[in-house]
Amino acid sequence: MIDSLQNSTPGTNYNLLNNDFRHPGIVRFFAHLFSYVFHPLFIPLYAAYYLVYIHPGYFNGISDQGKLWILLRVASNMVFFPLVSVLLLKGVGFINSILLKTQRERIIPYITSNIFFFWMYLVFRNQPEVSSILTAFVFSVFISSSVALMANIYFKISMHAIGAGGLLGLMLIVLFTNASSPVTLPFAVSLLVAGVVCTSRMIVGNHTERDVYLGLFCGVICQLLGAWFIL
Repeated sequence: MIDSLQNSTPGTNYNLLNNDFRHPGIVRFFAHLFSYVFHPLFIPLYAAYYLVYIHPGYFNGISDQGKLWILLRVASNMVFFPLVSVLLLKGVGFINSILLKTQRERIIPYITSNIFFFWMYLVFRNQPEVSSILTAFVFSVFISSSVALMANIYFKISMHAIGAGGLLGLMLIVLFTNASSPVTLPFAVSLLVAGVVCTSRMIVGNHTERDVYLGLFCGVICQLLGAWFIL
């Protein structure tokens, strides 16, 4: 039984798969809760909401209806359609679990999500009313997802850590490109989220430390690369 689990999750240390049973129940509960709340599919929606509604400068001249349409585009193309794709793959038997526990199960979801991410980038790139920082963020999500697809060949990089790193990278970009921006609290929150998410993934036991650290690094660096290319 142990051998079958080891073979079904290449690149994953089986000992860490038992971490879910090495912590108190309340710790495991919150680890799973944070993993769902800060699922990588939801990160673009959180980031877009911050840029559109909370930050005072980037979308200041757009009507409330225009802001809502921008958020709905992000929600549909970067959350809803990728999620539906995973559910359809589960329904037709291409994957065994919507949690994508093995490297093999992640290949098609990575590819389908990348299609929607790149489409969202093309849409925003041709809409001048959309701030370039949101366009850069979406492009960076596409880059990080592409890097994750390549890394998935060799090990199961943490998608949660990539998402948390992307959010942290966005706050760094806001800080560097707009020194007068009130970003201290959002940056502190994103840093806290990154720490909580990465810790939760190791408590749950789905990843090794290498998977999590490299995922976080990938998320931050890809955001900086996307900003350098777009901004």
